[in-house]
Amino acid sequence: MGCDCESCIAKSLLSVFNFVFFVLGSIVLGVGIWLAADKSSFIALLKMVESDQLEHFTQPAVIEQLAYFLIAIGAIMFFLSFLGYCGAIRESQCLLTTYGLFLLVILILEVSACGLAAAYKDRAKTETKNYLQTTISKYYTSNDRNQSDAVTLMWNYLMSEMHCCGVDDYRDFNAADKWVESKGSRIIPEACCMQTAVFEPLDKNCPYSPSESNSYYKQGCYNALIDWIMYNRNLVIIVAIGVGLVQLLAIFLAFCLCKSIDKYRGMRL
Repeated sequence: MGCDCESCIAKSLLSVFNFVFFVLGSIVLGVGIWLAADKSSFIALLKMVESDQLEHFTQPAVIEQLAYFLIAIGAIMFFLSFLGYCGAIRESQCLLTTYGLFLLVILILEVSACGLAAAYKDRAKTETKNYLQTTISKYYTSNDRNQSDAVTLMWNYLMSEMHCCGVDDYRDFNAADKWVESKGSRIIPEACCMQTAVFEPLDKNCPYSPSESNSYYKQGCYNALIDWIMYNRNLVIIVAIGVGLVQLLAIFLAFCLCKSIDKYRGMRL
C-alpha cells in the first residue's frame, strides 16, 4: 500500500511494538509449556544454584501451577501481538479491527473495575477480603517443602515481606483444612514470625507460642497491602496511567491504519 507519513508511522510503530510483545509472549508461552512437560529438568537446573529461597520453587506442585499461569499469560500476549503485528504488516483491516476491539474491551474492563472499586469501596473491600480468605481456607497448607504449593508459597512470601499474618490476623488459618491437618501444635505459620532468613523464625518457639515480640500474628495482610499501596500510590498511579496510555495509543494507531487502508483502497477504485 502506498502510504502517507502518518499511516507509515502508525504501521511502523504497531509493527515494532507488537513484534516485541510477540517475541516476549512466545518466550513466556514456551517456558510455560516446558515447565508443564518437563518439570524434572527445571528442578535440576534450579538445584544447581545454591540458594535457600530457590529451594521453595523446586516443588512439583509449585512448578505445575506456575506453568499453567505462564501458559495463560503467554497465550494472551501471543494472540494479541500476533493480531497486531500481522494486521500491520499485511495491512489487514480485519486483523487490525479485531486487535483494536480486543484492546478496547480490555481497557473498558480495567476502567470499569477501577470505577466500581472507587464507587463501592466497602463492597470492594469485603469482596477482596473474602477472595483472599478463600485462597487461605481452600489452598493454604503446611510450610513443609514437600507439601507446599504456589498459593502457600505466595502467602508465605507475602507475610514474610509485609510483616503480617493472614488476611485480618492469624485466626484466618483456622479455616484452612490442609493447614489444620498438618500444623501439629503450631498456632501460626513460620512465615508469620520475625525471621532471620526465609521462613526461618528468629525465635524457634514462635510458631507454637506467638507474641507481639516474636511475630506479626495480630497484623493482617489486607491492611498491610493497603498501607503499601498508599505509601507507593504515586508509583501505582503512574504505572496505571502509563499502561492505559500505551493501550490507548495502540488502539488509536490500529484504527488510524485501518482508516488509511480504507482511504487508499477507495482512491484506487
